[in-house]
Amino acid sequence: MLSSQSLTASRALLVRVHNGPDLPAQLPRLRAYALAGGPAPLSRDPAWLSVLESAFGHEIYALEAVDGERTCGFLPLAYVRSLLFGRFLISLPYLNSNGVLADDDEARGRLIDRAVQLADELRVRYLELRHEQKVEHAALTGALASKCHMRLALPEFPGPLWEGLSGKVRNQVRKAEKSGLTAVCGGEELLPEFYSVFSRNMRDLGTPVYGAELFANALRQFPSDAELFVVRAERTPVAAALLLHGKGVTEVPSASALRQYNSTCANMLLYWKLLERAVERGQAVFDFGRSTIDGNTYRFKKQWGAMPAPAVWQYYRPGGEAAGADDPRPENPRYKRLIRIWQRLPVRLTRWIGPSIVRGIP
Repeated sequence: MLSSQSLTASRALLVRVHNGPDLPAQLPRLRAYALAGGPAPLSRDPAWLSVLESAFGHEIYALEAVDGERTCGFLPLAYVRSLLFGRFLISLPYLNSNGVLADDDEARGRLIDRAVQLADELRVRYLELRHEQKVEHAALTGALASKCHMRLALPEFPGPLWEGLSGKVRNQVRKAEKSGLTAVCGGEELLPEFYSVFSRNMRDLGTPVYGAELFANALRQFPSDAELFVVRAERTPVAAALLLHGKGVTEVPSASALRQYNSTCANMLLYWKLLERAVERGQAVFDFGRSTIDGNTYRFKKQWGAMPAPAVWQYYRPGGEAAGADDPRPENPRYKRLIRIWQRLPVRLTRWIGPSIVRGIP
C-alpha cells in the first residue's frame, strides 16, 4: 500500500494520496467535495472507486489537494494491469468522464504533478485523464478528441419532450408498442435479463464483456440512483440499459439491443423510456454517452435532439513516446481480425473469458 504523501505548493498546499485501508474513511469527505455546487453526473461520485475495486480488482487511488484542512481538489485513479496489455493509470475505467477536479489552477497542477509521479512509480504505459475540457499541463502531451458527449436538455414534463421529437422517431416508438413490446424498470432483480442482452450484444460487436458483478456492485452502491431498464418481447428480454441519476444529470453508460429484433424498434422504445424516466426524476440533462463524431451512434443520439459536448481524454506517457500500434483500443486496426474471431465465439464462452480480458483494458 502507498502511504499518504504530500507535495508542497506556494500556499502550503498539500496533495495527499489515499489508497488501501486508508481510502474508505476518506470517501464521505471527497464525495461532498466532488458533488458540491451545480449539476454533477453520478459517474463523478468517488464511491465508483469502491465499485471498480470490487468488480475488477484494480488498485485504486484518491488524490486530494488540501489547503489547511479544506479540500480544494480531487483526482480519482485506478491502476489497471494485465499480462496481456500491460499497466495503465486511468481516471476512470468504464466511466466516460472523470479526471481532475480543482478550485484553481494551482491545485489542479499539483494534482496532475502527483498523478504523473505515481504513473512513473508504477511504471505504467500511460496516464489517462478523461476530461471534458482540455487542461493545460506540460506533462499532458497527448489527447484524444475524436469523440464527444451527446447531451439533451430535458423539459419539466414528458409532453414537451415527446412533442419535440421528429415524426419518424415518434412513429418508431409507437411501432415498438404496437409490436407488443413492454418495458420494465427495477434493480438487481432485472440483472439476469439485462446481462443476457448486454453480453450477447457485446459478443456481436466483437468486444469482451464486463462481468455481471460490475453492474451488481453499481446497483448496490447506488440503490436510489442506479436502475436497470429491460424491454421484453413477451417474456424475452430484447433491449436493456443501466441508468444512472446524478445531481440534475441522468446518464446511460451501458445499453444494448438484440439485432434480430431491430425491426420491432425495441431500441427506440428503450431510449424513450429512459428519457421519460429522467424527466420523471426531475433531471435537467440526459447524457447519452460518448460517440465518435458523425458516427452511427452519434447520428442515433442526435435524432433524439442530443447535442455534442466536448470530451478530451488527455495523456501522459513516460518518456514522451507517442501512441503505439499496440494500444488496446477497439478502433486499433491491429485488433480487427481478433474482433471478427470474437464475434463467432459462443456467447456462453465470451461471458466466461470476457471479464478477465476486459478488466485489463483501460
